[in-house]
Amino acid sequence: MILTEHRVENYRNIEQAEFRPGPGLTVLCGRNGQGKTNLLESVWLLSGAKSFRGSRDPQLVRRGEPYAVISSVAKREDGEAEQYRIIIGGEGCEQAGVRPGRSAQLDGVDLGRATNLAGHFYAVVFSPAHLELVRGGPEGRRRFVDAALMQLYPGYIPIYRRYIRALAQKNALLRDARRFEGAEQLLETFDQTLAAAGGEMIRRRGAYFAGLFELAAETYDNLAAGSERCSFTYLPSAEDGEALLDRIRAARPADLRAGFCTVGPHREDFKIEINGADARSFGSQGQQRSAALSLKLAEARQIARIAGSEPVMLLDDVLSELDERRRDFLLGRIQGRQVILTSCEAAALHDTPGGIWEMEDGRLRQVQ
Repeated sequence: MILTEHRVENYRNIEQAEFRPGPGLTVLCGRNGQGKTNLLESVWLLSGAKSFRGSRDPQLVRRGEPYAVISSVAKREDGEAEQYRIIIGGEGCEQAGVRPGRSAQLDGVDLGRATNLAGHFYAVVFSPAHLELVRGGPEGRRRFVDAALMQLYPGYIPIYRRYIRALAQKNALLRDARRFEGAEQLLETFDQTLAAAGGEMIRRRGAYFAGLFELAAETYDNLAAGSERCSFTYLPSAEDGEALLDRIRAARPADLRAGFCTVGPHREDFKIEINGADARSFGSQGQQRSAALSLKLAEARQIARIAGSEPVMLLDDVLSELDERRRDFLLGRIQGRQVILTSCEAAALHDTPGGIWEMEDGRLRQVQ
């Protein structure tokens, strides 16, 4: 997968920008707050995923404009080119004839929701926030695996949505169950939906983790030169959908007391250990960063293994967060892939064989 053309209009602070990244390394440089990450984020949206910064769709539209547009061309491994177009509706978009949220076209065909781009454009993004994969809470690790699965297996998206919708409905009922006649019967209906969708989520997460964790452990071993071992272990909420339903039913008294659902994939996690000790509690900062780096590099290898397509690597100012050894390891492992990298330290990258672009106040120009 090679991104050959990328153009954005009215995206965040960017009125208009167009660039043609090379097949290897492309550097976006400039001071903080100029729009480098915004441009990188717009490339990530081609995967069909939401913003990796947690932003809502209307926040992606330039202030004062009704909508933003992303237009791109990418070349597949077979040499065929695909054209992508994403329209993001903001405040007042309907008056301009644009629907709210993100909609997409592929080769001129309307796909409806932009999530329907999943499975066409593959990318892996690595930002300073992803260093929290190890030292942060379980919510970030769940987002990590769900985003990966949605990109690789578009069929995971409706399963996830069905689970989240039933979870929200059950939680709303639990908060007011004492005053609602027939609450027990309705809770049972929600529980069966949660178990069916949740069991499938557990199965798919488990299958994905089996390959990912093997690759991540191998990558960490290479980074540490065999001096220490890092292991990754999935902690599922149940073995399968049937076992999950039993657990959910058993937890109903606790759910009623708490006012929310206490069991299920929405509370799962995976464990990271270094030499048998919990990396989150006992790992050094360097060890935690090595584990996070290993996970992201393993994610890229997993995409190539499953999809048969090398993902575009999007590195958002992570070099400044890594020491020289880990920085060199990362740069060595991304060779042979298309990489778009943002950096505030332009001088340190002027010797790169790839193109260098400078972003200033939302305006983009090529300097090398």
